[in-house]
Amino acid sequence: MRDMPQEQHQPDPDPGLPALPRLGGRRSSYRERVADALRAALIAGELRPGEVYSAPSLAARFGVSATPVREAMLDLAKEGLVDTVPNKGFRVTAVSDRQLDEYTHIRALIEIPTVAALARTADRVSLEALRPAAREIVTAAAAGDLIAYVEADTRFHLGLLALAGNAHLVEVVADLRGRSRLYGLTALVRAGRLLASAEEHLELLDALLERDERSVHAIMTRHLGHVRSLWAAGGDSDQGD
Repeated sequence: MRDMPQEQHQPDPDPGLPALPRLGGRRSSYRERVADALRAALIAGELRPGEVYSAPSLAARFGVSATPVREAMLDLAKEGLVDTVPNKGFRVTAVSDRQLDEYTHIRALIEIPTVAALARTADRVSLEALRPAAREIVTAAAAGDLIAYVEADTRFHLGLLALAGNAHLVEVVADLRGRSRLYGLTALVRAGRLLASAEEHLELLDALLERDERSVHAIMTRHLGHVRSLWAAGGDSDQGD
């Protein structure tokens, strides 16, 4: 995991563990941050459906101790993202094409008009505050770091939606994003095409700052279209990788 400064006034349970990124701009526990990182790995296809992973193996892979991983996976099990396998670990649940279509449809109904309206209502300071996250997405894409890509992408989009002032809306979209799978990201990295998708975030931010509601609507429509085309494609073909 990428090292980040420790949060003030909220020490981690084990000071020997590395810091993990926070998503959505919220203050969270170490357990929650481990869950965020594992959720990003699920979404990006780093953890494959049907595969069983033990807490110790995941802990070694991500450079943390087994206890917060086990606790985080139990949290993900409550969300239906993994199933517990007695004496073995956790099996990643599969997501059907129909489910992905439904998730994307709901996201489009919520996110496109909400973000487009921000071209009229969001203040420039709040929008500019999202630029570092947009740049992180581009940096992660250039490096081929899919987990960092998903983490930064989540932080950017949930932070953007939060500007609409509806916390429940943000929670709904966060849940839908967590249930999605973007297996096609790996193929985009191999083809050198992920960077172009990443740069859409900066394009979107610039359109919002220019108060160009029509362009924002078009960019969001195109961007969410990738979720069920470029980003989600190729899941079956990569199963054996």
